[in-house]
Amino acid sequence: MKPIFIPAYIKKYLQINRNDIAALDAIKAAYNDNLVTGTPLISVVMPAYNEEENIVPTLASLCNNITSNPVEIIVVNNNSKDNTEALVKACGVTCVDETNQGITNARNKGLSYATGKYILNADADTIYPKDWIEEMSKPLINNQNVAITYGRFSFIPIGSTGRVTYYFYEGLADLTRFYNNFKKTEAVNVYGFNSGFRREQGLKVDGFNHPPGTNEDGFLALKLTQKGFGKMYRVRKPNAIVWTTDRRIQIDGGLWQAVGKRLKRLFNIN
Repeated sequence: MKPIFIPAYIKKYLQINRNDIAALDAIKAAYNDNLVTGTPLISVVMPAYNEEENIVPTLASLCNNITSNPVEIIVVNNNSKDNTEALVKACGVTCVDETNQGITNARNKGLSYATGKYILNADADTIYPKDWIEEMSKPLINNQNVAITYGRFSFIPIGSTGRVTYYFYEGLADLTRFYNNFKKTEAVNVYGFNSGFRREQGLKVDGFNHPPGTNEDGFLALKLTQKGFGKMYRVRKPNAIVWTTDRRIQIDGGLWQAVGKRLKRLFNIN
């Protein structure tokens, strides 16, 4: 079961001050001590566009992950006009530029630049628990019949909607995902801020490129499975639940607008 309230270990990252030099140095040290332990086996790739308010807590959470495999983190700066790039570099993390605007272009740039055998997709407004890298990569490493992993998530409210309300909304969302698995395709449940795949296989299916009317993350999952690389695997363990801001819901007009859009998508209502 998901937690109703935001856990303390997640809250501590949200409280990090991006202007605190000591905090940035601590993130850099954690990255070098915990993840940069050899030739990368895993690449965590994160697009970023004007993310100076969010990216430091996100990087702190990733750099404090505990895993048995060497990891590199790559942030793809997609024409940010703020201090995103400077903050990423202050945390000791690689930052590459993609001047063609758009999430698909940014994810493809990260895929082409990465050196790890396995790619984990992350977003700059999400907090990752310390076991996320390990839990998301383990099924790919241990099972050749798994083509892509995807995980569970909960919302961090930044608008007026309370966390308890989101708890019940997430329960409804889980029911729609269950419905999708049987009536549509599991691929619609795969999100770019919480998924992983093999780099070589991703390149073979033309990366994140997708036709109009589809999303880059779910369509990649569909391509990988249709190509015969294996199945989709949902990581269910509570220690791998990620916490992402509700800004997409706010962009959609708030929670009830988001509920309406989800139901319309579910039942193919125009």
